[in-house]
Amino acid sequence: METRMTPIFKVDHTNCEDCPIRHRAVCAHCDADELEELEGIKYYRSFEAGQTIIWSGDQMNFVGSVVSGIASLTQTMEDGRTQMVGLLLPSDFVGRPGRESAPYDVQATTDLVMCCFRKKPFEELMSSTPHIAHRLLQMTLDELDAAREWMLVLGRKTAREKIASLLSIIARRDASISQKGNVGPIVFDLPLTREAMADYLGLTLETVSRQISALKRDQVILLEGKRHITIPDMGRLMEEAGDDSDGGFPI
Repeated sequence: METRMTPIFKVDHTNCEDCPIRHRAVCAHCDADELEELEGIKYYRSFEAGQTIIWSGDQMNFVGSVVSGIASLTQTMEDGRTQMVGLLLPSDFVGRPGRESAPYDVQATTDLVMCCFRKKPFEELMSSTPHIAHRLLQMTLDELDAAREWMLVLGRKTAREKIASLLSIIARRDASISQKGNVGPIVFDLPLTREAMADYLGLTLETVSRQISALKRDQVILLEGKRHITIPDMGRLMEEAGDDSDGGFPI
């Protein structure tokens, strides 16, 4: 089945060295010759918020990384019930070399740009380029850790901790992509609507709004409008999330 895609946006860079996710993407450890090979099989695709990138069961003729925006992974049961099972943030990888079809529906939650690679040439390049294979393994293990962490978020955390956890995940990724580091306030535009947050966290819309207002009232976050968020103290947000880690930024 043909993948249903419609390119609609332009990107402001044309080579890997200028890419904003270069230091986190699958090509992070590649040298100049390897990047040149990737350039030969690369193309960009863009999607509007709400547009489906790939349907579960569709044959995938590409793999790639999210450059900007957020996508959701959704699984549908036989009776039509759906569950959002993951989020794809900038630098996250889409598709699995060696797997012919997509296991989940992948949908653009926000306007989104992807850097795609033709699948067969990418698989061939993996076998001859240890840097790519090793980096993809690292990213796969990070994804597994994130999935296990999210099981804890959904299964054991309170509504307030769930909201704080999601905000901390987005904030840390935003800071990592921009390479701002863990110094001073973190400022970002929340890419998810409150409806999307409620769906992903298994909460009602009213609960999400109430908990965001509570975090704002307690000055854990500063909020301008509905989306522009400042986190004055990342450590405090991590405490609100029930997380004992140092809030460091993954590489």
